Amino acid sequence: MLYRKLTPTLQRLAKAFPVIAINGPRQSGKTTLVKAVFADKPYVTLEDPSERAFAMEDPIGFLGRFQGGAIFDEAQRWPDLFSYLQGMVDEDPIPGKFILTGSQQFGLLAGVTQSLAGRLGMTSLLPLSLSELPAAQQSSLSLDTLIMQGGYPALHVREILPGDWFASYIATYIERDIR
Repeated sequence: MLYRKLTPTLQRLAKAFPVIAINGPRQSGKTTLVKAVFADKPYVTLEDPSERAFAMEDPIGFLGRFQGGAIFDEAQRWPDLFSYLQGMVDEDPIPGKFILTGSQQFGLLAGVTQSLAGRLGMTSLLPLSLSELPAAQQSSLSLDTLIMQGGYPALHVREILPGDWFASYIATYIERDIR
């Protein structure tokens, strides 16, 4: 895993707030980061249709599995989650109990602001900054190459051409949301 400068911020927020939320674009490394920083917590993606269906059909049963806390990835996929978490953290406000990630900033923020104000530490994770790029630290790439390659982690940990990756990213994420 690539080191992310957001790590100390997440650790600090987890000592102060019962819920931590990280938003940002898809593929910026949110899931990888929270799984590493909060490795002791169970991980659930609400992109999984069966998990989401269970959550919607039996929210008490679904959340009952996570009395000690959990990571809920793509939390905006189940908007009612925020209201349920409000009740849970009001009863037991242990700092760092729940970690939420979300790729659709407005969907995540709408639910958070309505239900979790004052209970949540909010932050964002963007693609890698220049100082987080392994190649930039080694000064092995030219500025032109760094600009063309960009900061998405996949482009720095896998052998993939930036043109191929960005064309697919745009077609599957950005164009999909425009339709």
